[in-house]
Amino acid sequence: MEVSIRKMRWLMFLLGRVKIPLIGYTNPKLIAINSQTVRVKIKLRRRTKNHLNSMYFGALAVGADIAGGIQVFYFSKLIGRDISFAFKGMNAEFIKRAESDIIFESNQGDLVKAAIDKSISEKSRVNETIEVLAKNDQQEIVAKFDMIVSVRVS
Repeated sequence: MEVSIRKMRWLMFLLGRVKIPLIGYTNPKLIAINSQTVRVKIKLRRRTKNHLNSMYFGALAVGADIAGGIQVFYFSKLIGRDISFAFKGMNAEFIKRAESDIIFESNQGDLVKAAIDKSISEKSRVNETIEVLAKNDQQEIVAKFDMIVSVRVS
């Protein structure tokens, strides 16, 4: 069974409008999602800029949050079970100023799936660290995020 990107975009839209308004405020776009990769774009605009005309730290954190977390929702829909998850920690390294639209990318779907499978087999909460890269229009890495995601399958 495959989950459509259209369904995931709708889920992300609802999440931003109902549960987490800051996601809605930054207006991210889900570019791609599958069992391995997530790509999310946040445009550099008035709502996401800081006083230096680069992307604000909070907007970068929102992008990393989505790229690291939307894949849990994807697997939840794929396996047909509810998954409780939260971020337990985050480590960020800012390499250069984000002066254009930013693409947030995580290629660690295997780690997310392994954490979900482990939670199912052990019937407990499992923590896993996943990496999210933030890239500018020239495909240069502007930031790296290590997101500790904590999952429990109901």
